[in-house]
Amino acid sequence: MIGAHVGEHLSGLWFVGQAHFPRIQGHPMRPHPRLSKSLTTELNAYANGELTTFTIAVAPIGGSPHAQAVWRALCAIPYGTTTTYGRLAQTIGDITGRASSPRAIGHAVARNPISILIPCHRVIGANGQLTGYAGGIEKKTALLRLEHAID
Repeated sequence: MIGAHVGEHLSGLWFVGQAHFPRIQGHPMRPHPRLSKSLTTELNAYANGELTTFTIAVAPIGGSPHAQAVWRALCAIPYGTTTTYGRLAQTIGDITGRASSPRAIGHAVARNPISILIPCHRVIGANGQLTGYAGGIEKKTALLRLEHAID
């Protein structure tokens, strides 16, 4: 994984080769040492099934106000559960007072700059299918299995 930070806030975390990898000129590509240690500890605990809620402070890079709202909403999806693009669109509409389409939600979800900690892997298709994941569908499947959200 590749990380970036703003001060002591994680601003980016991507899988190597991930789709929609942003241009992040001017952002340090190695997290602050204290942040890096905490991030490693928490990701290891998550991978071992010992952590369900991250405590790392995040400050996602870029994104429109709509995308930022989507990323905040993603953080509210509980560990071990999933939601659909349509339900997330309804949630965003309720929060912002402006209608949002599942397609617009998908666009923002795909560009989530902080993989795993902002859990875009928890969003699935309306029919229950595991659809797109910028890090690769096999990683999405593995993360949802780790969380016991799918068999």
